[in-house]
Amino acid sequence: MSDPIRSGLPATQTASGASSVSPTGGASRTSGTVGEGADTSLADALTAVTRDITTLMQQEVALAKAEARQAASRAGQSAGMFAGAAVAAFLFVLFLSIALWWAIGDRTGLGWAALIVAFIWAVAAAVLALVAKKQLERINGLEQTSDTLAKVPNALKGQEERNR
Repeated sequence: MSDPIRSGLPATQTASGASSVSPTGGASRTSGTVGEGADTSLADALTAVTRDITTLMQQEVALAKAEARQAASRAGQSAGMFAGAAVAAFLFVLFLSIALWWAIGDRTGLGWAALIVAFIWAVAAAVLALVAKKQLERINGLEQTSDTLAKVPNALKGQEERNR
């Protein structure tokens, strides 16, 4: 029985590369441990779990990056719009203020007219500040990432139904 092909029995490779044949027709074990099959499947399961956790964490990091990039983009666009609006508003306000100051100054005197125009601008500044604050509050942050990260512990425990 030195040649497994001629004897009709299946051949297996040992760790050294030599073929061995079991008398029952199955593969023979290279070591004599009883639980090796269980150890191999446990190792395979742990490898799969580790790979799945690694994949999950990579996906979470990618999601966090995408959400952060989107939030930063929106904040940058808002800041750019605020800057452009500020320049345009400043020029408009400057010339409007001068015209209003002179118009009011004809009836009340230039000193009182300047105070009236300054008060009007204080009200306008308050309104603009409130609008800007409201727009900044719309930026939600990383809500999808927070949501999916909260589901990870249940997924690791095999209790995905709790995430629904």
